[in-house]
Amino acid sequence: MRRLLLALVVVLLAGGCGNGVTGGGDSNEQATVFAAASLTEVFPQINPDATYNFAGSDDLATQITEGAPADVFAAASPKYPDQLYEDGLVDKPEVFATNKLVLIVPKDNPANIQSVDDLHNPDVRLVIGAEGVPIGDYTRTVLESMGVSDVLDQVVSEEDDVKGVVGKVSLGEADAGFVYVTDVKPVEDKVAAIELPEEAQAVVQYEIAVVKDAPHHDAAHEFVEQVLGEDGQAKLQAAGFRPP
Repeated sequence: MRRLLLALVVVLLAGGCGNGVTGGGDSNEQATVFAAASLTEVFPQINPDATYNFAGSDDLATQITEGAPADVFAAASPKYPDQLYEDGLVDKPEVFATNKLVLIVPKDNPANIQSVDDLHNPDVRLVIGAEGVPIGDYTRTVLESMGVSDVLDQVVSEEDDVKGVVGKVSLGEADAGFVYVTDVKPVEDKVAAIELPEEAQAVVQYEIAVVKDAPHHDAAHEFVEQVLGEDGQAKLQAAGFRPP
């Protein structure tokens, strides 16, 4: 099913669907940006005219590898941009933001979770990102650092991106989930956040790169400059992201 969906995205983007973007390489056109799901709210604030494809960084890397007509790749982990760079598919990536993890629970907190240790309680339903998805890998790093990897026994669902985790918890379909702190604000009326020890935090770095075969090469470079520029950085930090 995932491969079918990826193929559909490639076909749609190749056909110029979504926000009126078409091919042809015209520098006046806006960039098509493949970006991590955790950037869903902030990137359109930086450039409201670009065409966006938000998903898990691993899925986006697969789409680019399979030939999807992306101009820019922005990932929630250096792993995938660095791999595409080694493969000659993108320009040298740059770190443009950092982040940290929190544990979220539904606003009414039916499982009465006050800390990570409470995830050991019987019948707690925990949702996390899948392995290979940045939020999933970061979550496992944090749990290992805290010496509580055994709470993974409470996992009832592994999601393809961080928005899947947020959705499950905000809808009350799970008792808790690990997400980026930047994912809390858009759903703060539905979830509460529990801070994690700073010393246990994973190193969460976001990287951005222009795709080598970008259909809109000039627009791609302009978008990256916007993200790295003063205004773009101000919007990222206002959304809760940390500086590079």
